[in-house]
Parts: sequence; structure tokens; C-alpha cells
Amino acid sequence: MNNITDIHYGPLPADSPYVKPFRFHYTQNGKQKSWDLLKVHDSVSIVIFNVTRKKLVFVKQFRPAVYHGIISGDGVEPGCIDMKKYPPELAVTMELCAGIIDKPISTIEIAREEVLEECGYDIPVERIEEIIRYRSGVGTSGAEQTLFYAEVTDEDKIASAGGGVDDEIIDVVEYDLEEARKLTDKGTVITSPPSFLFGLLWFLTNRAPKN
Repeated sequence: MNNITDIHYGPLPADSPYVKPFRFHYTQNGKQKSWDLLKVHDSVSIVIFNVTRKKLVFVKQFRPAVYHGIISGDGVEPGCIDMKKYPPELAVTMELCAGIIDKPISTIEIAREEVLEECGYDIPVERIEEIIRYRSGVGTSGAEQTLFYAEVTDEDKIASAGGGVDDEIIDVVEYDLEEARKLTDKGTVITSPPSFLFGLLWFLTNRAPKN
């Protein structure tokens, strides 16, 4: 996963299928204002709990945006990165299984596909429960994300599936309940998005086995 080399930046193509920057103009209380925004896809995320072994199923992957945030925060430019000081592992995030909505099918079908493609569990939509919808990136995109919950078993696992599709490189990791609770301890520093922590806390509050 982490054999990252030849890091460099380039201009964003106008035909990017993922991100479209633009300026939003409006008048508020008689004053003209503007805000720079990004048009991105809405998305789904799924809290997955393996009931056979009482394990939460998460994914890990290298995130260029996180790596850029780390090195740019230290004033480092792409051509002079000390890869020993800034190894790619710094930008490997732990996340919920998730994906963008880029097909003309229902959000729950998107969620089912992501569970199979990223984590390797083949389950019907009837076993996936929609929990809540919320807005992410409220300062830049305001995209909608839908959180789902799914319980899986070892029998649902497809040996040849998981790890992503196309050029995705995704590691599947499992945490028992005690390990997962420690991720939310006060003072914890974790390379994860807010949606991961929200989904984890929702599970621990509402669905975690009591014994």
C-alpha cells in the first residue's frame, strides 16, 4: 500500500468527475458576499459489525489529501519531501466502509456494493439499515452522506472480494469492542474523518452488545 513515490502537484482538469470548484455569490442582509465551493458527489458510509466474532470491520487506505495537509502544514513542497520524516504511513486513515454515489441506483444499493467491494461481505439490502443522513464539508461542499448499519457473519465473506476495485488499495481491519472504545478516549489522536468517529460512537451507544 505505502510504496508512494514521485509526488508532484498539477492543475485540476476542468473535466474532473469528482471535484468541481466554483464561486458562489449571494446577498445577505443587503451585503454582497461570495464563497468558494466544491461540487462533489454525495456518499454513503456503513458501520459493519461481524456478529460471528463480535468484531467491527473498518478499512484503511492512503489518503493524498491527508498527506498534503501534513506536509503543507510544515511548509514542505513536493520536490523536497524527506520520505523518512514524512512516511506515507502518516496519511493512512482508518475509516468506515464508504463510497460515493455515482450510479443511478438507490443509496442502499450503493452501500451494499461498497460492503462487498471494500470488505468482501455479500449481503442483501434487506440486512442493511439506514441510520441517519447528514451534511459533510459544510464549509466547502455541503455534500450529503447517508450512514448505514449492517451486521455480517463469517458465512457472508467472499474470499475473492474485498480490498477495493480498479486501482483502489484498501486494507480491511477488525477491532473488538474494547479496542474500538479506546479509539474514542479523551486525548486520542487518530487519523480518521469525523464520520468514522460519529459512526463508531453511534454503534457503541445504540447497537454494541452489552456483554
